[in-house]
Amino acid sequence: MQAPGVRRWLALGALAVAMLTIGLDVTVLTVALPTLAVDLHAGTSDLQWFSSAYTLALAAVMLPAGALGDRYGRKKFLLGALLLFGVASAICAFAGSSGELIAARVVLGIAAAVMIPLSMAVLPALFPEPAERQRAITIWITSTAIGMPLGPILGGWLLQHYWWGSVFLINVPLVIVGALAVGALVPESRSEHAFRIDLPGVALSILGMLGITYGFIRIGQKNWGDVTAWATIAIGLVAAVAFVLWQRRNTQPLVDLKLFASSGFRWGTIYSIIVNFAMFGLLFTMPQYFQAVLGTDALGSGLRLLPMIGGLAAGTRLVDKLLAKAGIRTVLTTGFALLAAGLVLGALIGAHTSYGLAAAALVLLGFGMGFVMPSAMGLAMGDLAAERAGSGSALLQALRQASGTIGVAILGTVLATQYRSSLGAANHEPLSDGVNAGVAVARKLGDPALLGHVQSAFTDGMSLMLWVCAAIAAAAAVLAATMTRGGHASDTPDRPADTPVPDAGQSVHVG
Repeated sequence: MQAPGVRRWLALGALAVAMLTIGLDVTVLTVALPTLAVDLHAGTSDLQWFSSAYTLALAAVMLPAGALGDRYGRKKFLLGALLLFGVASAICAFAGSSGELIAARVVLGIAAAVMIPLSMAVLPALFPEPAERQRAITIWITSTAIGMPLGPILGGWLLQHYWWGSVFLINVPLVIVGALAVGALVPESRSEHAFRIDLPGVALSILGMLGITYGFIRIGQKNWGDVTAWATIAIGLVAAVAFVLWQRRNTQPLVDLKLFASSGFRWGTIYSIIVNFAMFGLLFTMPQYFQAVLGTDALGSGLRLLPMIGGLAAGTRLVDKLLAKAGIRTVLTTGFALLAAGLVLGALIGAHTSYGLAAAALVLLGFGMGFVMPSAMGLAMGDLAAERAGSGSALLQALRQASGTIGVAILGTVLATQYRSSLGAANHEPLSDGVNAGVAVARKLGDPALLGHVQSAFTDGMSLMLWVCAAIAAAAAVLAATMTRGGHASDTPDRPADTPVPDAGQSVHVG
C-alpha cells in the first residue's frame, strides 16, 4: 500500500539526506588532495586513483544494483548501501596508507551505485500522482546538486580546523540519520513479478562501463594520444554493443531498451546527459580559477560557489510552478538558455576580471540547472513503469555518470590544449603540467610576469572550454524547443504501446 501523506514527505526527506551525502562526497575530496599528498605520502598516481576508484566502482555497479533492487526489494538494498557508505567513510577517515584509502573509496563507490538509482526508484511508489512525483524529483535532484558545491565549502572549513579525515567522517552522522529515517519511513517495494537476474548482462554492463569510464579517465590524466586509453575504450565499446544486442534478444533483460522508444524517457535522458556534461566541466574549472588566478584558499574557493547554490535553490523553488503554468517545453528551453547565458559570461572572464562577473555567471548557471535538472529527470521518470523502476533509474543515472566522466575528460583536454598553446615559449615542464604547477613555480621564483602569463594562459583555456559548453547548451535549448512535447507536469506522459501504465497498488509490491 502507498505510504500515508505526511509519512511520504518525511520519507522523501530521508532520501534527500542520503543524496546530499553523495553530493558532498563527489567534491569534498578535491580540497583535501594537497593534504593527502603530504600526510599519506601519496604520489600523483595515488591522488588520481583516490577519485578514479570511486568513479569506476560507481559506473560498474549501478546497472546491476537497480535490477537487484527491483528483484529483491529496493528498501533493503538502499538501507544496506547507506550503512555500507557510512562504514566505508569511517575507514577512509582513518586510512593509514594510500592503498587503504583507495580500497575504501571503491567500497564507497559501490555503496553510492546502489543508493543513487534505488533512492530514485522508490519515488513512483511513494508518489504515483504525476504532479507530486515531479515535486519529489525536484527535491531529490536538488539535494544532490546542492551537495556538490557545498563539498568544497564544508571541506575547506574542516581542513582549516581539523585533520583531513574529517572530510570523510562528516558522512557518518548524515548516513546514520538517513538510515534510521529510511528504515522507519520508506515502505518496501519490489517488482510484482519475480524474474531471473541477467548474469551475462551484468558482466557485459560492468565490462562496458569500466572500459569506457576508465579510458576517458586515463585520457584526462594523460592525453588524447594515449594508446592504452583508446584500447580500453574500444574494449568497453565492444562490450557495450554486445550488451545492447544481448538485451534485445533476452526475454528478461537487465534493462528494458524499449524505454528509449518513449520520447519522454529518451529526451529526458538526453537533456540530463547534456546538463551533467556542462555541470561537471564547470565544477572542474571554477575552483581552479578561484585558487590559481584569484589566489583564494580552499574555503574561499568553496564560498565563491555560493551564488550558484543561490541560483539553484531559487530555480528549483520556481520550477514546479512554472511546469504547471508554462509546460515542460518552455521550462527546459528557458533553462538551457540560462545555462548558455551563464556559460557565455564565464567565457568572458580573463586573468584580471573581477569576481563579480564570475558570480553573475554562477547565478545564471544555478538558475539554469534548477530549471533543467528536475524537469529532465521528471520527463524521463514519468515514463518508467514502477515494475522496473530500479533498473530504469539505474540506466538513466549510469548514462548521467558516464557523461560526467567523459565531459571532464573532453573539456579538461580542451582547456589543457589551449593553456599549453597560450604558454608559448614557456610551454615546458613543470609549467605545462597545469595552472597549479605553473603558479607554484612562478611564485617560488618570485616572477610576477611569469605568474601573470600562466594565469592568462589558464583563463584562455577556461574561456575556450566554456565557449564549447555554451554552444552545447544553446544547441540543447533549440532541441528542447523543437523536440519536446509541450505538456504540463500533470499530463500523462507518452509511453510505448506495450508498456503498461503503472498503478502503485497493483504493479509494485509495497510492504
